[in-house]
Amino acid sequence: MIDRKAFILANTELLAPPLVPEVKLHLAHEAIPIWQKTEEQLGEMGLPPPFWAFAWAGGQALARHILDHAEIVRGKSVLDLASGSGLVGIAAMKAGAASVLAADIDAFAMAAIAMNARANGVVMEAISENLLAGEPPPCEVILVGDLFYEKGLAANCLAFLQKSKAEILIGDPGRSYLPKNKLVKRASYSVPVSRELEDSEIKQTSVWSLA
Repeated sequence: MIDRKAFILANTELLAPPLVPEVKLHLAHEAIPIWQKTEEQLGEMGLPPPFWAFAWAGGQALARHILDHAEIVRGKSVLDLASGSGLVGIAAMKAGAASVLAADIDAFAMAAIAMNARANGVVMEAISENLLAGEPPPCEVILVGDLFYEKGLAANCLAFLQKSKAEILIGDPGRSYLPKNKLVKRASYSVPVSRELEDSEIKQTSVWSLA
């Protein structure tokens, strides 16, 4: 049995994302070593990156927007889709959301979300189901940080979001499959990121709503 909490503690440090200093997350300094260690722990090769171990540009921009415009989530039920580290959901709780459901299919993300929520003094529910395969759960706001990087995933995500009656906000740093023709830009941010993960040290990242 893998002790995911111990693994996260051993391979990350509690740090504040550059654009969201109000939040502390268990983050990795380098992508390749923790990726390799995750594969070793699970005894599998070719696994996707440990998305939970990094503060991606889309999530940082969306978290910043939520903290600066708390009225979007204040007193409301929120779904943080593909939550990863839990950054966006934590920002929503800090902004006064009534509740947050953080959804991610990665078991390590489930552990990281719980640890990061505790580190920030907030409580939110986490679920490891692939929600895109079904109907959106009842909620008033859906937050999506950086989920349009693969064609099939982007199509499934858009179809899922279009079935919901919730207010929808998306943080995206210009991924190839973002359906801009179906979105309205709400804000833009310059987000410091690791060149190991992205093609530049600053990603121009926008927050969008579903048209």
